[in-house]
Amino acid sequence: MPASNFAHLEPDFPAVHAAAASAERLALSEPEAAAILAGKAVELALAWAFAYDAGLTPPAQSGASRMINDPDLKAIMGTSVHAKARFVNLVRNKAAHEGATLKVQGARQAVEELHHVLHWFGRAYGRRQKPPEPNPFDPALLNARAALLGEARRRIEATDRELETRTGELEDLRARYASLDAELAARRAEVASARLALTADPHDYHEAETRTRFIDLLLAEAGWTDLKDGRDLEYRVEPMPNDQGFGFVDYLLWGADGLPLAVIEAKRTRRDPSDGKRQAELYADALEKMHGRRPVIFYTNGYEHWIWDDARKIPPRRLGGFKTATELGEMIARRAEAKPLAEQKPKAAIAGRPYQTRALTRIAEHFDGGARKALLVMATGTGKTRTVVAWWT
Repeated sequence: MPASNFAHLEPDFPAVHAAAASAERLALSEPEAAAILAGKAVELALAWAFAYDAGLTPPAQSGASRMINDPDLKAIMGTSVHAKARFVNLVRNKAAHEGATLKVQGARQAVEELHHVLHWFGRAYGRRQKPPEPNPFDPALLNARAALLGEARRRIEATDRELETRTGELEDLRARYASLDAELAARRAEVASARLALTADPHDYHEAETRTRFIDLLLAEAGWTDLKDGRDLEYRVEPMPNDQGFGFVDYLLWGADGLPLAVIEAKRTRRDPSDGKRQAELYADALEKMHGRRPVIFYTNGYEHWIWDDARKIPPRRLGGFKTATELGEMIARRAEAKPLAEQKPKAAIAGRPYQTRALTRIAEHFDGGARKALLVMATGTGKTRTVVAWWT
């Protein structure tokens, strides 16, 4: 049995291996340190790919987030592996910068997702040693022995210094080869060709599990931390237009008043999240009949998230996560409090010219129809500033 889930990386990528193995070793004893090291391993691996893969253009500014969000990298990695890299980096940032207390389970999940990312990395770029196939994650290799806090901190600092040194060596190597553009271009083209020649990938990336982790993480980020804080799973609703006459909501978020705030319909990773739109609407219909209030609708596949307040006839829009209880409460309150913008009369003393009045009328119709922004194009000297402030001054 190998000593580490990341042993295949050591011959070709010693710096990446050092960070990943350290994260694995500390996952059960120092979870915050493990999360930081796991993120460092992803950063080092992507830095190598951007340096030597001709299919990638290094971003103008350094940093893991900028590399992960590069569209060319996402296309090369594939949706599943890209989502796992984002997950590891998000956990790293929460542990390093937000003062969050990371539980052992969170560190273990980060290391497990790191294993999938580095399986892809080793398979795509390894030369002396490829990862084995199959290559399932072995939790038995996690080191459960806890160390004294002081000793653990010293190990982290020493490892970080070593990683910084190795990173500096990589930068020095890139600088020395800067004058050899032709040779470097040929090498990068060779690496890209080898990656394109790969056969079908048999590795199991556990996409559905990653989807669930993303949804749970983003809900926790919005304050919905567990089932005791106004969140239900598989909540039964009725009536439903099916043979059974009932259904089960994937996630139901409750308000402090005991009424539903939002319903979340989660689809499989490989499905379009809009496939759940109609199902979520039916759940909202049933909940409105059961509790007398229509919830806000979310539908997601774990990677893409859409929000829809159909009670206000506002079209669905994509967003990066979920709303807090306060934000959802405000959205529902606006259903009764919001007034059509077209009913608000702009001050004629500020913008009373006919073309200004027509522009304001069209903007009001645009916003009342559910739009969130508008573009006003007017010639110089025609009073753009006066027009846009005529409602609020």
